[in-house]
Amino acid sequence: MSLIFVFGSNTAGRHGKGAALTALRHHGAIYGQSTGLMGNAYALPTCDAGFRSLPLQIIRHEVQHFIAFARSRKDLGFQVTRVGCGLAYNTDDQIAPMFKEAPALNVFFDEKWRPFLGNGYDYWGTF
Repeated sequence: MSLIFVFGSNTAGRHGKGAALTALRHHGAIYGQSTGLMGNAYALPTCDAGFRSLPLQIIRHEVQHFIAFARSRKDLGFQVTRVGCGLAYNTDDQIAPMFKEAPALNVFFDEKWRPFLGNGYDYWGTF
């Protein structure tokens, strides 16, 4: 199973800081692409082109789109960073519960989200 690095992006696809920069440098993210699978990375928009946090309802929609994609790609494993909780300035308790419907078989989360998602998922160290 190939591991895909899931990171928060902005709608302009400028991957210049945080997990987005890691995705660009080490996981095949494409500068200018703001969403979806690229290389061994998956961009999930959480900020607009001006680096302001997107409304939570839009982030929720993007998370639902990601979850549908993860369900369709059981051949891939998805390592989800704390999307929307760094440069987008949302809190873990606002974002993590949006992922409760993610398939536990192939989606893995940052350890900091365990209090919000429970023990039904696999976790990895904090990014």
